[in-house]
Amino acid sequence: MDRKECKRRGWDELDIIIISGDAYVDHPGFGATIIGRVLEDAGFKVGIIAQPEWDNTDDFMKLGRPRLFFAVAAGNTDSMVSNYTPALKPRPKDLYSPGGKTGMRPNRATVVYSNRLKQAYPDVPIVIGGIEASLRRFAEYDYWSDKVRQSVLADAPADLLVYGMGELQTTEIARRLDAGEDISSIRDIKGTAWKLEVKKWKEMKTSEDTTFPYVELPSYTEVSSDKQLYAKAFKLMYEQQDPVRGIALIQPHPKTTIIQNPPMRQLSQEELDHVYELPYTREEHPSYKEKVPALETVKFSITTHRGCFGSCSFCAITQHQGRTVSSRSIESIVREAHLLTKLKGFKGNIIGVGGPSANMYAMKCKKWEKSGACKDKLCLYPEPCPSMDTSHKENIEMLRLLREIPEVKNVFVSYGVRYDLALLDPEYIEELCEHHISGQLKIAPEHYSKEVTDCMKKPGKEVFEEFADIFEKTNKKLNKDQYLVTFLMSGHPACTMEDMVELAEYIKETNRYTEQVQDFTPTPMTAATCMFHTGLDPFTGKKVYVATSRREKNIQRAMMHYRDPRNQSLVYEGLKQAGREDLIGNTWNCLISRKGKKTSSFIKR
Repeated sequence: MDRKECKRRGWDELDIIIISGDAYVDHPGFGATIIGRVLEDAGFKVGIIAQPEWDNTDDFMKLGRPRLFFAVAAGNTDSMVSNYTPALKPRPKDLYSPGGKTGMRPNRATVVYSNRLKQAYPDVPIVIGGIEASLRRFAEYDYWSDKVRQSVLADAPADLLVYGMGELQTTEIARRLDAGEDISSIRDIKGTAWKLEVKKWKEMKTSEDTTFPYVELPSYTEVSSDKQLYAKAFKLMYEQQDPVRGIALIQPHPKTTIIQNPPMRQLSQEELDHVYELPYTREEHPSYKEKVPALETVKFSITTHRGCFGSCSFCAITQHQGRTVSSRSIESIVREAHLLTKLKGFKGNIIGVGGPSANMYAMKCKKWEKSGACKDKLCLYPEPCPSMDTSHKENIEMLRLLREIPEVKNVFVSYGVRYDLALLDPEYIEELCEHHISGQLKIAPEHYSKEVTDCMKKPGKEVFEEFADIFEKTNKKLNKDQYLVTFLMSGHPACTMEDMVELAEYIKETNRYTEQVQDFTPTPMTAATCMFHTGLDPFTGKKVYVATSRREKNIQRAMMHYRDPRNQSLVYEGLKQAGREDLIGNTWNCLISRKGKKTSSFIKR
């Protein structure tokens, strides 16, 4: 964080300096920290400048000039997502800043930080990565400016972009620069993207020397003016994001050409174990006077795996971590649990065990190793593929071993469970209910209308009801008083006002009113964002209904909280639009009352 720390380590010069939009927390739940620890483990001297002031170059120069390169990341989330709500209002709190303080990172942090570094040290290589750079590597619809923006590589004065989980790429870049290679010659590392002058690309394209296979995407100029070509570009890009079968992608821009190399392989189990067992302190940097809220949610949790084969339309994890799952060994996970018991503040509870989805640990498909994830079908939609090994056996074994640790009172898996997968293994559901829930299990059906869940690539209402029924029966058998907390979403592509009324009716009929609701946010590189912008399903070419006006999005969201008096006028307007004025009144099935009267209601507790 400052030169005094470098001197204490006996370092006169740093090899690599990481610039991060998040506060510095030495925990493996923070991406910049993992990269820093991995580079340090590889023998490099690494410094981190967290949340620098971006009005001038002073903060960017406080650790001096790095010998090899600057690594830039906006933080654990896209800076625009960090700074703004789905309603485009400034967020009141930043979980990745000390004390939750806002205003600690700029909008479009990757570009801003890169520009300041280029001002400060014009000849030092800049490598950008993290979730923001990774998911903006091609021309992408930007919800916050309501337009298609260029690749972040076209906007930022960076030399290389690392996409996906970046340990292998960043380490190889460091080693090759350390060996004397010039950054301009490093063009063959998988999991990276780079840019080429327009003239040189045209020459390369017509040259017989261009031997690597590639797919050329519609250009920035084309996708920014033609929504059908935007959807086509998304589909072509999506199909090549597999480390086994993916090939290079190229997208021309007005002043440069973006070239994405094929995806990097996933870390092996041994490599993943090693990364998560590096000597993290699991604390905020001592210079902070206030706590970083994000640490409190992960400090006593354990990451067991990476990757997700769920392929939900609104989620970018598939594009960032991949569809194939890479899992740590049970032995490594147990060692980390023992370490947690020795940390200050540990009270016997491991509050989370899992990955992007809690119960995909150790799951795999027999085709992944040789063929990669299927190009033309999904693993779980419309139903789980028979080629997928969905056994929870290793997951159950791992949880049992964690429970056996003397200092551990509870091991909670309170969120992230894919209930369609859990239904395939009744033993897992019983294990979960008996030992790993603290009263509530949070699950995410997101919606109950078939048209919407189909568009989301999520299991439908019937699957949710089957799980809810088994969950209730299992808890009754165990004599436990435990409940489901559901997460719901409004405004997703394909969701009409009629669908929201259907959802609200279902909530009322089944007594599943929930506070856990959100409006769909079109974040970079998701299929749902493509649909939001184009009104087209990129995989079928069919038209998709999209609620784009702020008024309609507000009404849809209000439908999920129809009991809130503040939403009365919005719900009334929505019911009128849907032709469902029969739900305005004072009978048991009505969502809102006529003026001055209450509807009957029952809250399940």
